[in-house]
Amino acid sequence: MAMDGHSPTPPATPPGPRRAALAAVLAVVLLGAGAFFLLGDGADDAPTDPFAGAVLDKAPSLSDLAGQEGTPSSADVAPDFSVRTFDGGSFTLARHLAEDGRPVLLNLWASWCFPCRTEMPEIDAFAAAHPEVAVIGVAVQDDPVAAEEFTEEIGVSYIIGFDEKDEVNDGYLPLGLPATFLIAPDGTIAKRVFGVVSEESLEADLLALLDG
Repeated sequence: MAMDGHSPTPPATPPGPRRAALAAVLAVVLLGAGAFFLLGDGADDAPTDPFAGAVLDKAPSLSDLAGQEGTPSSADVAPDFSVRTFDGGSFTLARHLAEDGRPVLLNLWASWCFPCRTEMPEIDAFAAAHPEVAVIGVAVQDDPVAAEEFTEEIGVSYIIGFDEKDEVNDGYLPLGLPATFLIAPDGTIAKRVFGVVSEESLEADLLALLDG
């Protein structure tokens, strides 16, 4: 007890415990801040996914590619192409349409495509019966030697070309092989067929084009 009449002075806090208490408080504050930055508020601070919210272009469906049941649209212009032919010549679609004017039956095939072997005699029969149509078969995604040997084995009479630069394949985007396109004299695609065609089906497509 103080003897001078003044209130006793509170004892000083030992420096060790005070530092420990301050360190504990600081640790709690830092842990809380760290948790906030790591977890965020569930919105702005969430980890960024580079693909999150990305808007993908709509992939074309089969109905988009085939048109409305094969009928042409004003924007459905056949991509131009130029290929060398196995008879030593060449074929360019734009030049043909400008100088010849006949509709074109374009058939895409490959030597490794078994259904192509089935349909090519049918296309050959159609070509022989309809000289008013220019028929050309183009080998795509193929080896030129194998394609030429295949052509000689099948023995068709219509023009056969080879897609050396993938120009035809990339322009027409076949959904597998064989694929056949009937191109009108105005350069629009009148009909697409993904699969095997026959002489009768081609004649029906041609009649629909001429009647239209």
